[in-house]
Amino acid sequence: MAVALATGCSPADTPFLGQEVSWRPCHDGEEAAADRGADPEWLENLECGTVTVPLDHDEPHGRTLDIALVRAPADGPEEDHLGALVVNPGGPGVSGVRALESPLFGDGIRAAFDLVSFDPRGVGASGGFACGDRYALIDARQSVAGTDPGDLDAAELRPLANAAREYARACEGRAGEEFLAHIGSVNVARDLDIVRDALGEDRLNFVGYSYGALIGVLYAHMYPENTRALVLDGAVATGMSNAEAAVDQVAAFQHAWEMFLADCVAEVGACPFAGADRGRGSGGAGAASEADARMAGLLERLDRDPAQVRGIPVDGRMLLTMVGMALYQEDSWDPLADVLTALAEGDARGVERHLGRLYDDTFGRYAKAESGEPGTGHQDAGAAYTAVRCADRADPEDVAAYRDAADEAADVSPLFGPGPVWDHLPCAYWPGTEEAPTAPTAPEAPPIVVVGTVGDPATPYPWAREAAERLETATLVTYEGAGHTVYGWGRSPCVDGAVDAYLLTGEVPRPGLTCPPAGT
Repeated sequence: MAVALATGCSPADTPFLGQEVSWRPCHDGEEAAADRGADPEWLENLECGTVTVPLDHDEPHGRTLDIALVRAPADGPEEDHLGALVVNPGGPGVSGVRALESPLFGDGIRAAFDLVSFDPRGVGASGGFACGDRYALIDARQSVAGTDPGDLDAAELRPLANAAREYARACEGRAGEEFLAHIGSVNVARDLDIVRDALGEDRLNFVGYSYGALIGVLYAHMYPENTRALVLDGAVATGMSNAEAAVDQVAAFQHAWEMFLADCVAEVGACPFAGADRGRGSGGAGAASEADARMAGLLERLDRDPAQVRGIPVDGRMLLTMVGMALYQEDSWDPLADVLTALAEGDARGVERHLGRLYDDTFGRYAKAESGEPGTGHQDAGAAYTAVRCADRADPEDVAAYRDAADEAADVSPLFGPGPVWDHLPCAYWPGTEEAPTAPTAPEAPPIVVVGTVGDPATPYPWAREAAERLETATLVTYEGAGHTVYGWGRSPCVDGAVDAYLLTGEVPRPGLTCPPAGT
């Protein structure tokens, strides 16, 4: 369990300020590009370095960590440079060093700023680690997949509880209680201030996506005097347990799925969901819509006769995972619609052909950012994800509370169901952690820009709206399309233009700015 972060918390100066980063080339561009499918010129320009931080910021003379950094130097005229823009791509558990191996943002931002990213503590080359048997957790989840969570009794819950308890114990044994106690986002924000200082910046420019937005919120609350500009794209809710947050996310996935269904019917002549009711079924809570029932039939068809993609069998469960990942990016909707249409038509060759593109758009896209840095030893992005989530939130210790939340999630979306709630069950058995964010308001921070996407499946739009209302100096920019985060990907010139102007000039977007979906 975690204790609450007090508001107005601003740690004292630390002896770790005053460092200078010794930058070096990260890659041999041609060789790295061949291995990673990246632009060799971009890779050749990347510079890597480290800064040292204390594991426990309240005990600066104890154990330390090296935080891995990467920098893409600004490519515009030197007289127009505005310093460093630090980026966190999300997670927890995602490597910022790997994420910067692909170009980010538009020409104006890349000309003005050195783009800098980092692996947060416990991730990648910043002490990445592995622990426990996640497959045991998945198997335990599958053992109850066919049962309404509300009907599970203590005996049926026992395998889930045992697997979660063993995973938590294995993490504590592998990483150590002290390390797990200090892996949370409050300490990442403290690390970020040391990074800012080592970059030679008096005030921080920061873009945080999803989980990275939480880091930005904490930084603004703790170090307002060291803040220049903060963009929070895909804000994360605070003040609720992981199980409660998972229920919100399941509802958001269902909403994004219904947006996809509407797009499929409008754009694809043979869409298998044409004519189907796409909202919640008439049977009330937990009842699937007609469209969801059709989708369940397609998944069952794959369970009976799995398809093949890249030599991997794709059954209904794996396709549903790909569906969830495709909802993260609107440009994955076309191959998803093609797969489902071919599946409904019984076109086996078409299914496998379109699955190849969908697989590359989903698993291929995210494998790079979530993989660890070469040469750092065995590590697991899932371990950092669980450790940070458990450290950041106050969670119930009774498995029945997770069962109740799982039951609520199954009611909200019979298609996506209770799995995201069960993912957090190890937090019921997690060792004590230092502190967790509650509801930071950052009253003394300069103007902050929050970006929210109406159809965001992972960080629901109401979270962005709530963050913009709670943060006293924040302005909300709304993107009416779908996908998980939007700024800087070129999908919305409206969002990109407004946020670029804020970062470059300090001009805050007009209140209530709403941007239309891509293609409209």
